[in-house]
Amino acid sequence: MKKLSIIRFKPKPDHFNDFVENIRSYHAETNTVGYLMKTDDEVFAVIIRDSDTLDDDAQRGVQWLDRQRPLLQEFNEVDRHTIPITGDLVV
Repeated sequence: MKKLSIIRFKPKPDHFNDFVENIRSYHAETNTVGYLMKTDDEVFAVIIRDSDTLDDDAQRGVQWLDRQRPLLQEFNEVDRHTIPITGDLVV
């Protein structure tokens, strides 16, 4: 089964392009299958992966995110630096 994840990020305005480049590099290094979408002030990562790799991929992603937090604004006290959603991919 394939999983689809959508993760919202809100880079600080003066770090927007740096963050986009960092996430593009991370996806290239990890052979992540997905897409990036940007709006005026947010970046959305849309990722497709096998369900059996989801946990390991998520752990690596959190470790990467920990290094990126200085570039990001918090959405709120609960979600903090990301708003993620993951579910089964239906085609």
